[in-house]
Amino acid sequence: MSAAIKPLVAGNWKMNGLKASQAEFYKMVVGISDEVADTVDAMICAPSTLTALLAEKAGKGPPAIGGQDCHTAASGAHTGDISAEMLADAGASAVIVGHSERRTDHGESDAIVNAKAQAAWRAGLIAIICVGETEAERKAGNAVSIVEGQLNASIPDGATAENTVVAYEPVWAIGTGLTPTAADVAEMHKAMRVNLEGRLGSEGQAMRLLYGGSVKPANARELMSVDNVNGALVGGASLKADDLLGILAAYS
Repeated sequence: MSAAIKPLVAGNWKMNGLKASQAEFYKMVVGISDEVADTVDAMICAPSTLTALLAEKAGKGPPAIGGQDCHTAASGAHTGDISAEMLADAGASAVIVGHSERRTDHGESDAIVNAKAQAAWRAGLIAIICVGETEAERKAGNAVSIVEGQLNASIPDGATAENTVVAYEPVWAIGTGLTPTAADVAEMHKAMRVNLEGRLGSEGQAMRLLYGGSVKPANARELMSVDNVNGALVGGASLKADDLLGILAAYS
C-alpha cells in the first residue's frame, strides 16, 4: 500500500439488503474504532432503497455511504433509474460506476461509464470507476492492455484524487472465490499507476487504486500490502460486520 495515500475499504452490497439489514450495519458503525478510522476510510455502497436509512444510522460515520450506480441525467423521464443528485440528497458521498456487472448485464460501454462519472461529480459525489478483464482476456495475455483501454476511455478529463477512485476487479475473480496472486495484482496496479500518472500527473500519483475480487479477512492483509493497492472494493464479505471489520483490521 502507498503510505502517503489513506486507503479506502468500500463494501458493495449489490442487490442484497432489506430494512432488517440496518442491525448488521449498526454493528459496523459501532465496530469501527477511532484508531481504525484514523488509518483507513470505510464505506458501504448499499441498494438505493437503503441509502437514506443507512446514512441516518451512520450519522457522521464512519462508514460513509455510497450508491451502486447512477443515471447520466440529473432528472427526467427515466423510469426505474436514480440520479447522482438523488443519491447525494439521500446522504451518499460516492457512487460506483462501471462495475463489471453493469457493463455485462446492462451493456454499459466505457463512454457511458465516463458520462456517469461526470454525473457523479456534478452532484458532488466521488466516482468509484471500475475496470477489469475477463478470464479469456487474461489467458490471451491482454489483461493489462484491456484495463489500460478502460482507464483511458472511462475516466473523464478533470479527474482528481479527490473526485475519483479507481477499482480494479478482475471479472473472473468476482464472487468466484478465485483470487489473483499478489504478483498479478502488483503488476496490474503498477500499470494502472503509470497510466494515470502519465495522463493526470500528480493527481494520478495520489489517486486511490482499490483491488476487488473475492477479498475476505483471510487474504486481506496480503492483498492490501501490495504496492499501489490503496484499499479494497468488497462484495459478499461486506454484508457481515465481522467480515468487513476483519478486512479493515488488515490496516491495524
